[in-house]
Amino acid sequence: MNFPLQAEKPQTLLVCAASDLTYCLEELNAAFQKAHPEITVKATLGASGNLLAQIQNGAPYDVFLSADIQYPKALIDAKAAEADSLTPYATGHLVVWTTTPGIDVKGGAGSLTADAIQKIAIANPEHAPYGRAAKAALEHLGLWEKLREKIVLGENIAQTAQFVETGNAQAGIVALSLVLSPKLANRGSYAAIPLDSYPALEQGAVITKKGGANPAAKTYLEFLKSPEARAIFDRYGFLLPEGGRAASQSKIETRESEIR
Repeated sequence: MNFPLQAEKPQTLLVCAASDLTYCLEELNAAFQKAHPEITVKATLGASGNLLAQIQNGAPYDVFLSADIQYPKALIDAKAAEADSLTPYATGHLVVWTTTPGIDVKGGAGSLTADAIQKIAIANPEHAPYGRAAKAALEHLGLWEKLREKIVLGENIAQTAQFVETGNAQAGIVALSLVLSPKLANRGSYAAIPLDSYPALEQGAVITKKGGANPAAKTYLEFLKSPEARAIFDRYGFLLPEGGRAASQSKIETRESEIR
């Protein structure tokens, strides 16, 4: 007698991720689910600091992709994540971006002093790593005090980009990954902010203590290390720090000139 093969038991994976991954994560998850149709991924996006607080307060996420690797490390220190699962997956990069006709940001952060720019969007430095980095860059460049009256805060970097996209802010300091996304790649113009003007945005993933009991979490993290996932990260400007900051800066500027 022939017995039918038993289908693999469906699994659900809860992933929370920093908002700079908004569009990149869609591609990553689509590729992952194509390779693992037995696993359903449910993603939540937000500011890394807010997601950290949610996990600390019992939110049932299995995997945390943070825009600041210090947050996953904090979970590990608090015994709220699996220590051996910490996975650096990218470095993030800041750009000045505008979609407002007549606004020129080719001069980078220095362009933001123009009278035509009345509102400058950045993410909230209190809980968004890209917001902290944006503030640090403006301070390093001697522009923070000059520009602080113009600054409006987004709850996270995705909302910050939305302020610029809709013209509610004439310019903003946003994640390179967002302006390279298919949705925004042909909108406006951008200029990279020098990497040596802000602390490195080292990004990392970790399996939470809850996720340690979910086999799908380990499968997902292994996928993030795969050549296929790496190619997706690279398309969105998520470079690994191979060759140091000078090499990364050169890659960003090359991408910038290609788009122009």
